[in-house]
Amino acid sequence: MTRKRGRRPPQHLRSTTTTSDHLQSSNKRPAIITILIFILSPAISIYLYRTLYTVDPNDSIPYVYQNDLVNTDVTYQDILTEHAKAWENASSRKFSNPVLAYITPWNSKGYDMAKEFNSKFTHISPVWYDLKSQGAAFVLEGRHNVDKGWISDLRMKGHALILPRIVLEAIPVDLLKKKKQRAKVINLIIDECKEMDFDGIVLESWSRWAAYGVLHDPHMRNLALQFIKKLGEAMHSVVVNERSLQLIYVIGPPHSDKLHEYDFGPHDLQSLSDAVDGYSLMTYDFSNPQNPGPNAPLKWVHSTMKLLLPDRSQKLSQKIFLGINFYGNDYVLRGSGGGGGAILGRDYLSLLEKHKPQLKWDAESGEHFFLYSTDDNDQHVVFYPSLLSIQMRLDEARSWGAAISIWEIGQGLDYFFYLL
Repeated sequence: MTRKRGRRPPQHLRSTTTTSDHLQSSNKRPAIITILIFILSPAISIYLYRTLYTVDPNDSIPYVYQNDLVNTDVTYQDILTEHAKAWENASSRKFSNPVLAYITPWNSKGYDMAKEFNSKFTHISPVWYDLKSQGAAFVLEGRHNVDKGWISDLRMKGHALILPRIVLEAIPVDLLKKKKQRAKVINLIIDECKEMDFDGIVLESWSRWAAYGVLHDPHMRNLALQFIKKLGEAMHSVVVNERSLQLIYVIGPPHSDKLHEYDFGPHDLQSLSDAVDGYSLMTYDFSNPQNPGPNAPLKWVHSTMKLLLPDRSQKLSQKIFLGINFYGNDYVLRGSGGGGGAILGRDYLSLLEKHKPQLKWDAESGEHFFLYSTDDNDQHVVFYPSLLSIQMRLDEARSWGAAISIWEIGQGLDYFFYLL
């Protein structure tokens, strides 16, 4: 039987006492109270939504709220029926802080999403480049990935900045210890931005330096920070497209409740704040096949922000691009050898069609999941983003005055974009 839907605010903002709870306990109450509840509830819900999410009064309430899809009790039928309905909301922004969208060459859907929903993003980062050591020199690999036609289309459709990601694979000792080598790398990056008409870059190096053991040495760690600072200062001195080149730096979450020397911490945020325009914080990949579970537990996301911003500095918090995953994971809980790994939206929809599972809400992590069994009796658990889980993480970013970064937009479902 089709469920009748009403206009209600997100599930996590509603009172834990629902309309049905009122009805069960109201047999002895005057009938007029019950009538008033039904009359007033929709009006109150709409008022709360407009107040909490600062929706333009000229905008209609997004489709996903009209149809009560931002909910703990969403069904697989809801998702299969509604997931592609986002095109009518392609230009209106609901999340007012900056939004960084990652694109990967191996998932072409992201290129289409970037064009279709361009106005919802302030920064777009295609994953194109690696900077590597080549003997005593350095080489920037990845220009063959650059799609100038796609960039031109983006420029015509909106104002999002194009900042390709560069992963620093170069041997750190060669790069960080020698001043001339550092200068060569900085010039290599800036020349590429000018020649290819980029607005800056997203740089990923901290995790690579940690793997090399660089960050355990105080002297080398300081040289690493100095390199980032010099790069940012040099980029800010160069004007392309009538603005200075921007540098967004990728940082991982601390590995525990206590910061270690290899963690990027609040002092690092502060010391680089003038040289770096933003920090792409990877608040996802909390679980893995050896430890199956949610992708990004909300409490963990919150505690990560507290570690990085103990004084809730507005100057620094607005530079954090809080990471939100648009992919999920399918883990083997019991069966032949365990394992599992990441799944994209199309994989998720296929699993829903095949297994018709009951989706469950994990209140502890703020994520939906479901279980299924294979023909070989292997038991799997699937955690994949839902409208409610994404909305809660957008709310978390809002509470800090932070931006968001999405890894990556081609991996999600179309109706996720209603929330942005």
